[in-house]
Amino acid sequence: MTTDLLKSSAQVPASNNNSLLAGPQIFAAVQEALSSIPFVDIHTHLFAPALGSLGLWGIDELLTYHYLEAEFFRYSDMAPEAYWPLSKTGKADLIWRTLFVENTPISEATRGVIAVLKAFQLPTDRSSLSEARAFFKNQNREAHVQHVLQMAGISTVVMTNDPLDPEESPLWLKGIAEHSQFCAVLRLDRILCAWHDHCQAVAAQGYSVDPQASGKSLSEVRRFLTDWSRRMKPVYMACSLPDTFEFPSDTIGGRLLQEAVLPVCRELGLAFSLMIGVRKQVNPRIRLAGDSVGKADLRCLENICRDFPDNRFLVSVLSRENQHELCVLARKFSNLMPFGCWWFMNNPSIVEEITRERIEMLGTTFIPQHSDARVLEQVIYKWGNTRRTIAPILSEGYRVLSEDGRGVTHADIHRDITRLFRSNAAAWMNLPSSSR
Repeated sequence: MTTDLLKSSAQVPASNNNSLLAGPQIFAAVQEALSSIPFVDIHTHLFAPALGSLGLWGIDELLTYHYLEAEFFRYSDMAPEAYWPLSKTGKADLIWRTLFVENTPISEATRGVIAVLKAFQLPTDRSSLSEARAFFKNQNREAHVQHVLQMAGISTVVMTNDPLDPEESPLWLKGIAEHSQFCAVLRLDRILCAWHDHCQAVAAQGYSVDPQASGKSLSEVRRFLTDWSRRMKPVYMACSLPDTFEFPSDTIGGRLLQEAVLPVCRELGLAFSLMIGVRKQVNPRIRLAGDSVGKADLRCLENICRDFPDNRFLVSVLSRENQHELCVLARKFSNLMPFGCWWFMNNPSIVEEITRERIEMLGTTFIPQHSDARVLEQVIYKWGNTRRTIAPILSEGYRVLSEDGRGVTHADIHRDITRLFRSNAAAWMNLPSSSR
């Protein structure tokens, strides 16, 4: 889905653009740029309003987010089997009482809910949720989306769109109105990681494929991807991959990636996003909260970047232990773009460590963060956290650079922050020049 980004407010202040900054001036200039430049949120699980109920928003969705469910099961003696039959409201009430009333909401995920309530001037104490529920119930969806994105300081939201999802794909087949701030991404997990379970869904859409991906299957998958790319107009294709991912691989998924997905990406000029390190359902009793993390062998990235030099790869790795190697590989392959601190990495202490490492090794040639938001209002606290965490990192880098003999200006800082949070993503995803 093409997008017309909001007019960037990333213009450098007219006065003293090229005056050298020192001491507290540096930190103030960084804060000003971070607050005034609208960001591109390169990976979320949010949906444009046209996709209706697929888009999650409001207090009950915030409270029943799977991060909070995982914490609830740590504090509570309730068995998961007793929790799941409850209504959405019942679950939210239970989580509120357990995590916010009986205990201090000091974890990253619970603090996020408090930050959202504060942003809307709603009660953050131990009172009931009735006022928050009434507030969100009275919001117009389209207007609320616009307000939330403005509060979060983001101009563009990149979705996650699965052409085999039984709820989502019929909406696309009927036709989805384009939205100026939401871009589609063609998500391929069911094709690359679970082909045997989902090939019939591809066949049901009129493509001649079989469980072994033999015969015409590869050419038909290429046709499927091309057709869906024309329909969705995605800004990239993507897949979440396990810590055991290998490339090349003589598996059905490996052949589909090498002989169908990557050729279509190259033909259409689309990047392919690899998010590596998920260990699915280590505890299936807690459902979506039951996935974990594993260290991957990143020789898979070495091989794919070397063997497909004309393809572009967006890469995020889930294990902390893989972060340094990812930086090293990015120095070797210009077709690799590290992005974000994903999932279990998205905690300020780890974001700080990873971002410092990336700046030291890659300069501004990476994308520092994405929200990975699943509930609309999460972008408020997630991007607030990002600005709060990154401001001192950048300021310290500029201070040391200044001490070492190269002064910095407002223009330098605006250029760098625009590159990190807008133009790197825009270039990698072929977004309009107004976003760069």
